Amino acid sequence: MSNTQGAEPQYLSFMLGQDMFAMGILAVREILEYAGVTPVPQMPPCISGVINLRGTAVPVLDLACRLEREPAPVSKRTCIIVVEVDGDGDTGGAFVIGILVDAVNAVLDIPPSEVEPAPSLGAQVRAEMLQGIGKVNGRFVLLLDVRRVASVGELAAIAPAALEHA
Repeated sequence: MSNTQGAEPQYLSFMLGQDMFAMGILAVREILEYAGVTPVPQMPPCISGVINLRGTAVPVLDLACRLEREPAPVSKRTCIIVVEVDGDGDTGGAFVIGILVDAVNAVLDIPPSEVEPAPSLGAQVRAEMLQGIGKVNGRFVLLLDVRRVASVGELAAIAPAALEHA
């Protein structure tokens, strides 16, 4: 199994509070400056609302809420990372969702040799939400499993529901 041109796997790094997270760059479609969201009634608590992305209503997942963390106040660095997530067998095909983060940092090359499995105990984020923990310049980076974060059971029906209400 090889990546394009033998390159190291790339991850988009971002901040939630003081912690650095990252997700595989291949899932990322674009990064938007936060300009507010439109609340939608009867959405799960972790969905802050929808944004209009070129005429399409895209649900926005508040990652701090999803990871059971205290949300930071919105700042000029707050961003929405728009990702495309493969649906599981029950929900059909891929869907697009925005993920609200405190700040986007940079694209990182993290070789597989610098990624450890997610710990089963003691992590600030439930292990099933992580692909692993990367080491970059002596600092740990929590590697999120975007599919698990965005398409878990109760969140799987978000995209169609948001489109109907928007």
